[in-house]
Amino acid sequence: MIQYFAHQTAVIDENCEIGEGTKIWHFSHIMPGCRIGNRCNIGQNVVVSPLVVLGNNVKVQNNVSIYTGVICEDDVFLGPSMVFTNVINPRSAIERKEEYRETIVRKGASIGANATVVCGNEIGEYAMIGAGAVVTKEVPSYALVYGNPARQKGWVSEYGHKLKFDNEGIAVCPESGEKYRLMDNKVTKIG
Repeated sequence: MIQYFAHQTAVIDENCEIGEGTKIWHFSHIMPGCRIGNRCNIGQNVVVSPLVVLGNNVKVQNNVSIYTGVICEDDVFLGPSMVFTNVINPRSAIERKEEYRETIVRKGASIGANATVVCGNEIGEYAMIGAGAVVTKEVPSYALVYGNPARQKGWVSEYGHKLKFDNEGIAVCPESGEKYRLMDNKVTKIG
């Protein structure tokens, strides 16, 4: 029994696993071997290439391309028209399917509209990638990055607010009240 919703214009190929409560909207294409978790939302005109893995509660906005080699953990947000790559040096006349590089987006990370993530990089937990950014290297957990190429401009809480650290390296999220520690250029939640 199908326990997910797919709009009548969506194309879902064979051998896909799609979790309960997931919604797949207009003109999206889910290709063979994909694993999509529970309660995901796949927006309009999205391509999910073969063997892509999306965790639970992943939100994919309209016009996103998720290519083979991408793994998104739970609670990831992919903004409108953002794109992943999967080959470092693509050429039309040279097949490089054996050279796909893995890209991992860790739990709770958000990638803004029109951002590009170059393959082979890891986006850390709860990191925030600004709209239009071009990510060419690893992004630490809780980091705020934007620009072309993307550069780190600060740190964010799990609620997405910019953190302001005191002299002891402690910051408090203005929305949740959760505390974070900055030590050795690494942020951890402490309560």
